[in-house]
Amino acid sequence: MPDPAYVAQILVSGLGVGCIYGLIGIGFCVIYNASGIVNFAQGAFVMLGGMITHALVQRMGLPLLPAAVGAILLVAALGIVVERVVVRPLWVRNATMFAMILATLAAQIVIERATLILFGDQPKTLPAFTDLPPLRIAGVAISFQFLWIVGASAAIILGLAAFFARTRTGKAMRACAINREAAALQGIPVGTMLALSFALSAALGAVAGILITPTQYTAFNVGLPFAISGFIAAIVGGFGRPFGAFLGGLALGVAQAVAVFALDAGFKNIAALSVLLVFLFLRPQGILGAAK
Repeated sequence: MPDPAYVAQILVSGLGVGCIYGLIGIGFCVIYNASGIVNFAQGAFVMLGGMITHALVQRMGLPLLPAAVGAILLVAALGIVVERVVVRPLWVRNATMFAMILATLAAQIVIERATLILFGDQPKTLPAFTDLPPLRIAGVAISFQFLWIVGASAAIILGLAAFFARTRTGKAMRACAINREAAALQGIPVGTMLALSFALSAALGAVAGILITPTQYTAFNVGLPFAISGFIAAIVGGFGRPFGAFLGGLALGVAQAVAVFALDAGFKNIAALSVLLVFLFLRPQGILGAAK
């Protein structure tokens, strides 16, 4: 029989990674709610969060916090560029969802190649935010980076809830999600809301990338796996439901951790796809139900 403390350690690890998947899934939901677009360039934003932060720390000598803030702002600006250059022309012409997905996948590939040219192909990592030994609770080691991931995720979820419920901009984005045509008739700048949704989604991806990079390496080609995991999290949680996407990310992270523990590391991706298939067969609307 496995050691309960070891099993708990595996679950803690899965929850930490699940928080990252959840943040990426929320990024998918933010854009989908504002525009009906599924943005598969989301993984590139995650990758760039870690890569740009590393470059600002190593090449420019910035402390970690200013480097992280700078990376988030740069990635948010890139999100607006992707929206203006890649998505907006198709959106204005009422292109099909399939065309949108292909366009964002192409943007993902272009960003990956540009990152390879600028930063090279060697893996990068970041120092832990808090350089202290892990806490030990009932035989389970809890790293401070795990606490950073959980704390930042909780703060982001609460902040987004307040943003969409209490601010005029957040309410305008919600109105666009409900009915773009009616929102435009009420004087809401729908195009500006679309650009803001891409900036917000890109910033969320960058935060996820910065949080996870101290625990594992980042490289130019890690974006697409993160995008797929975040997309699965969004579907499992209920596509268009930000909190549901976060719950889906937690479920996915735990499923992958259990698969690695019980079977082998090679079953990690199989576990993710299995979770997706189970929900598609048994509850296609997701944990909280798809947004209407």
